[in-house]
Amino acid sequence: MISRLALAAALLAAPALAQSPPQPRPVPMPPPTIAPVDKPYPGTITVHVDATDLDRRILTVHETIPVAGPGPMTLLYPEWLPGKHSPRGPVDKLAGLIIHTGATRIEWTRDPVDVYAFHIDVPAGATAIDLDFQFVSPTDPKQGRVVVTQNMLNLEFDQTTLYPAGYFTRQIPVSATVKFPEGWKVATALRPVAGAPAGETTFNTVPFETLVDSPIFAGRYMRVIPLDTSSRPVTLNVVADRPDLLAATDAQIAPHVKLVKEAVALFGSKHFDHYDLLLALSDKQGGIGLEHHRSSENGSVPGYFTEWDKNPGAHGLLPHEFTHSWDGKFRRGADSWTPNYNVPMRNSLLWVYEGGTQYFGTVLGGRSGIWTPQQTLDNLAGYAATYDAVIGRTWKPLIDTTNDPITAARAPEPWRNWQRSEDYYTEGLLIWLDADTLIRERSKGKRSLDDFAHRFFGVDDGAWTELSYTFDDVVAALNATEPYDWAKFLNDRLTSHGPGAPLDGITRGGYKLVYTDKQSDFGKAADSAAKRIDLNYSLGLSVGKDADLTQVMWGGPAFKAGLTVGTVILAVNGEAYDGDGLKRAVTAAKAGKPVELMFKNADRFRVVTIDWSGGLRYPHLERSGSGPASLDAIISSRTK
Repeated sequence: MISRLALAAALLAAPALAQSPPQPRPVPMPPPTIAPVDKPYPGTITVHVDATDLDRRILTVHETIPVAGPGPMTLLYPEWLPGKHSPRGPVDKLAGLIIHTGATRIEWTRDPVDVYAFHIDVPAGATAIDLDFQFVSPTDPKQGRVVVTQNMLNLEFDQTTLYPAGYFTRQIPVSATVKFPEGWKVATALRPVAGAPAGETTFNTVPFETLVDSPIFAGRYMRVIPLDTSSRPVTLNVVADRPDLLAATDAQIAPHVKLVKEAVALFGSKHFDHYDLLLALSDKQGGIGLEHHRSSENGSVPGYFTEWDKNPGAHGLLPHEFTHSWDGKFRRGADSWTPNYNVPMRNSLLWVYEGGTQYFGTVLGGRSGIWTPQQTLDNLAGYAATYDAVIGRTWKPLIDTTNDPITAARAPEPWRNWQRSEDYYTEGLLIWLDADTLIRERSKGKRSLDDFAHRFFGVDDGAWTELSYTFDDVVAALNATEPYDWAKFLNDRLTSHGPGAPLDGITRGGYKLVYTDKQSDFGKAADSAAKRIDLNYSLGLSVGKDADLTQVMWGGPAFKAGLTVGTVILAVNGEAYDGDGLKRAVTAAKAGKPVELMFKNADRFRVVTIDWSGGLRYPHLERSGSGPASLDAIISSRTK
């Protein structure tokens, strides 16, 4: 029974409840952007880019888009870009957009949800619309990758073109014209046609997907080096900050020529009518490594040729990106292929797309002579050690790292080896090495992953459309190469939790991962080029050029001492910081003298002692067992 007091309170509260304000309700979402359909677009888009404003680094664009009639129309700025595996189209750099037809201005409205979509109403009587805008490229690295300097530029058409929604990009023809600075040379997979005004270059009309897949390197100083002069030629186009940086010797060019031969021997095909390796040697233009079907964008150190022996780590970029013509461009995971650049990609098969490319690119680096056999082994040792120490494997399986381009977009991380970052590249390499050595062992040397590469990537020689695949397609091709339970093999490695990396390929290949107090020449060169001190396998830290910690290994000695990325070392054992002095202190700690660091983090100063007495530790591959090692055979040349 309710008391009189409780009843009175309830009656008093009732009017207040009745008069309470209404609660929020969701506003309906706008209709989704029109889905692409595989039908021809009615007309050819023309794009004119003025790339001559070197001082302000502004690309000025005029674009004309034919229209079929009046009514609503949606224009898209490319968002999801192949090779970047994420929604990274720089729409923030699009500025000054004016749309008109003749003298009539057409107002545009950005979609409130799909911010890469611009809605317009085409007026009656219009047969085409004109767009004028600028791509305001970064003037400082803090704003993004610098693509224009006083001596070179990197033009990507996805940054300078809007396209109509509702169509597959392969169905939208585009004719592009570019005005370059006077006297500059141009390299691209596109081919020029006659009839452009003086000082301009008009390229052959191609589908929009081909235009986006065909970037341009242009510059004041360029050298064109033929690597393959067959009916489907391959050319190395080098642009540099200064003319002296173009001085490649015959001995340096020779392994690049051999790279093409080895790649064709490996895959048994060419999926291009011609191929242009675009290579920028610059410390002023931002670095890049981005694959395309008939070309690749490669940004490397200025001394790529002139300081060849000092930069062996930089020599792996071209083999990797060239391999992508087969793995990633011709053959692409079914959920990564999209009909246009605003349909989201899914990345579940990046361990094939990028992991396979990392493996075959490394193998080709050794087979071509771009790396010596010892450099190739030292590089593999570094990979093995890196992923053997990725403690994040205990909670995050490799397959989940295929989401990292979307969730992290390569942003700096406080705990790289705990959080993980796109490990499908090089842990993926270790899985493919495992598969290669297993095939060789089971077939008694009669077959290898080369046979898989031939079967999977070498089909349809001469075709340069895309051929997608699923997980089951990969398994079927492996089984056709060497019968085995490859589905279980792959799933075990893609979903395992460690600890430790999948090193069976190295062990089965006749080597083992060891650590000594002597750093390999390859490792020394890599540290020198990066201006770092790598003590990841001893103190559990790396130090950058400004004495700042650029990595701290989760759970390692430095981590336990409370150090973090960004900490600046001021002194080592009471003396001002010096990289060599830090190494000497690590060695001295073996005799019982602890490593004492004074450091600064923001406005905090501290002195810590790191508990480590194991001395310096650097990774190497050491021969195990007797007789030939299959790893040596894997990286051996196949061609003369």
